[in-house]
Amino acid sequence: MIKIDGSEGEGGGQVLRYAAALSLITGEPFTIANIRGGREKPGMMRQHVTSIEAAAAIGGAEVSGLAVGSSEITFHPGSVTPGEYHFAVGTAGATGLVLQTILVPLMLADSASRVVIEGGTHAMAAPPFEFIAKTLLPITAKMGPKVTAKLKRHGFFPRGGGRIVIEFDPAPLRPIECVERGVLKSRKAEALVAGIASDIASRELSAMQKVLSDWPEDAFSARQLPADEGPGNALLIETEFENVTEIMSGFGKVGLPAEKLGKTAAKRAAGYLSSGAFAGPYLQDQLLLPFALARSGVFSTVKISQHTHTAIALIERFTGTSFRIGPGNGKSHMVEVLR
Repeated sequence: MIKIDGSEGEGGGQVLRYAAALSLITGEPFTIANIRGGREKPGMMRQHVTSIEAAAAIGGAEVSGLAVGSSEITFHPGSVTPGEYHFAVGTAGATGLVLQTILVPLMLADSASRVVIEGGTHAMAAPPFEFIAKTLLPITAKMGPKVTAKLKRHGFFPRGGGRIVIEFDPAPLRPIECVERGVLKSRKAEALVAGIASDIASRELSAMQKVLSDWPEDAFSARQLPADEGPGNALLIETEFENVTEIMSGFGKVGLPAEKLGKTAAKRAAGYLSSGAFAGPYLQDQLLLPFALARSGVFSTVKISQHTHTAIALIERFTGTSFRIGPGNGKSHMVEVLR
């Protein structure tokens, strides 16, 4: 039984999600106390409960203490069973973070699966759907498993109501190297609005253009979504390279000026571009688990986050696989799996 203090390291929900995924993969039970102890409102929120419910469903796990607000659970895994699954967060909690919990276990299952997840698809503190479909899954496909994601309906905070469908074609993981992102092929910045004033998108795009001043004017566009999918607002900045497509994002909320949101999102994209790194901040920590299970591999990335340090510590405890972090070229860093 592995005992985890959920307040250590990043101190958020990532500890819980990674622990559940690792438990399903290794068969090692765990108990975690002080869940989200590093957050202003500690304890499990609805999306964290759904993540563990999903892990328990696909893995035949026995879980005690699972409830909204709970600060401690114990998780005894069974065997991962592929199949058809449907999980609903019930709030705008991130569908992508629920997926993160079950992604690698189902990629390594012995047959195909189809999973529907309902909740938030474009919400703060989580990667948007486009990151999953265009950034993460094409990289894991290079490692063997083929996973496709389809967006059926957008879901914004606070309403939620989004829906994604994930189909898994499992395969063993093989090691790869993700160091050079290759030649820049395309770039675009898009403002999504649903059920809110369209001038918000114009103001955001104008702010982004001031930061990304060397981008062509036709790289910036707005997209009006059906009003019943809102209210909501998201910014997506996509840079497609020969070997990777990275997506930086920003999400509107009441009280946040459109100009500030646009400027902040554009600065994130500019920082990634200037780093010369393969992986941006979200891709950085999500590559760790598949790379560790492949028992080899290396990738270049931007500044190492606390999320990544926390995930590495958990992976090492469950699997014994270790990592080496060192300097890369220019502003990048290198993360390497050590056998």
